[in-house]
Amino acid sequence: VVFPELSLTGYFLKDMVSTVALRHDSPEVARLAEWSRGLELIVGCVEESEDYRFFNSAFVFRDGQLAHVHRKVYLPTYGLFDEARYLARGDRIRCYASGLGRAALLICEDLWHPSTVYIAALDGALAVICPSSSPLRGISDGRDHDDNAAYWELLNAMYAQTFGLFVVYANRVGFEDGVGFWGGSEIVSPAGQRLAKAKYYEEDLIVAEVSLKEPRRQRVAAPLLRDENLDLTLRELLRIRDSGGVLGAEKSEVQDVQPESNTLSRR
Repeated sequence: VVFPELSLTGYFLKDMVSTVALRHDSPEVARLAEWSRGLELIVGCVEESEDYRFFNSAFVFRDGQLAHVHRKVYLPTYGLFDEARYLARGDRIRCYASGLGRAALLICEDLWHPSTVYIAALDGALAVICPSSSPLRGISDGRDHDDNAAYWELLNAMYAQTFGLFVVYANRVGFEDGVGFWGGSEIVSPAGQRLAKAKYYEEDLIVAEVSLKEPRRQRVAAPLLRDENLDLTLRELLRIRDSGGVLGAEKSEVQDVQPESNTLSRR
């Protein structure tokens, strides 16, 4: 059972993060673990670390235990989002054993970065599970639902089919601080087909029967992961990082300019 991002607290917490944060030994965590007997339960919360940092996290409970934790890596801090002001960034993407086989958790904005799904797939993920709190953006002419929903649906299907894995997307609904959330959770097969779809703008529960043979079928038909050249990728990424890349080009150009002989300088 997958719940949306920050499902225990709500999204717009700001300076309330320290008040609602949970540690691994919090009584609420023990209670959730107890509820997970006989099932796998994924919930979103603010996690407090041993060094008093706060993370936008997703906890996986299974058979009475806290089995896995993912800390959101990419914290949106633009437009109406302000996560990096109040929360620390996660620093890893790891797969874990789930009911869908080897799986990876990614939280909302994490999935908008192709590198995260790429890493998860190369780490052996057969499923990517994404709790989300995606807000309404508006509806363009000719569409019957939100533009943001259309983008997420395109993204989920593309990742599923490209990497040959299930995508389980759980988005919240309702309003908070005047911001609406569109819902529309979905389960997508490795062939990019929608297996289940939740209602827009309403609470809903979706269930899908899946075959764990589907990732194999898709990866045999399109063996992109098999043919991936990890050495090439690593080499080129290191080259880009060490040279400053596109984002560092302006800084590098400025540093390369030498002062003229008649330029006054202060030491």
